Amino acid sequence: MNIELCSEAREFGMQAGRALAAAGGDELVQRAELEPEVRRSVVAGVLGELGAWDLSPRQDSVELEAAAALCRSAGYVAAPYPVAERLARPAEAGVDGLLVVSDVRPAAPVAGLDLRWAAVTVAGVRRNVAVRQNDSMPQTSMFVAGLEVGAALEDADGAADVALGLVLPCWTLLGMLDRAVDLARTHVLVREQFGQPLSQFQAVQFQLTDAEVERRGVEMLARYALWSIGSGDPAAVQDALALRLAAIEAADTVFRVAHQLHGALGFCDESPLSWVSRYSQPIRRLPFGATTTEELLSDGLGRRGLSGLFSDPMGV
Repeated sequence: MNIELCSEAREFGMQAGRALAAAGGDELVQRAELEPEVRRSVVAGVLGELGAWDLSPRQDSVELEAAAALCRSAGYVAAPYPVAERLARPAEAGVDGLLVVSDVRPAAPVAGLDLRWAAVTVAGVRRNVAVRQNDSMPQTSMFVAGLEVGAALEDADGAADVALGLVLPCWTLLGMLDRAVDLARTHVLVREQFGQPLSQFQAVQFQLTDAEVERRGVEMLARYALWSIGSGDPAAVQDALALRLAAIEAADTVFRVAHQLHGALGFCDESPLSWVSRYSQPIRRLPFGATTTEELLSDGLGRRGLSGLFSDPMGV
């Protein structure tokens, strides 16, 4: 078992990050709220030039890892575009993207995009879906729109849909956690109190350590869940749910620490943390939050528990 991303995937993610930074970086999300067309013309265009929409993560393990690395880079700058959802598309369905949806009030951050979507429930049922008109301002909706879910589609690999559709957005969220920790670390290095940098205070060091431990744990689980999908593991859906639960809980800790260390500045739009934190909310809440994720994971596992690196060590 190798859960390290291959060099090609890491390089693709780095190039995507550089391209997004050159296209505006942190300013992309700010511009998108004022000019929603920026989402299609700039973000989708830049990634399209890199060949992002030609990736086939369901057919090739290297391209699966490249898709994950791309999602992470997009999350680092809170790119206002459903990158993970587009990469999860089922090629045979003739759609542009795939959305994992809840049975109750389905919604997704796909407002204002002229794209064709398919939806899949956590039970593995793929359905047609239409995006409702969204009259809310992007500043309050983060481009989230309600969905009209239609009839079930036959001949769909529901388990693969659910696993990939849950895991790739977690890689986007991982990129946001990377950024939040980096911003918090930079802030405490340059800000002073009582004549010394904030980073010299033991309480601050403890908080940053807690945030980094949570972030690192999500990274390892994200790699394992990706391996689970690529290897065709029957437990891939449970691994995806376990990753989602851990990512949501880690996000609570990481963003809490980052906001506490920034103080009031962290909630002002002058700070990148404000934007990253705000645009992490749709990923953390949709298609369902921590409580429902935990219930789905418990119901799916029953009494057998998760498989993993250290499961059944004696082979019995």
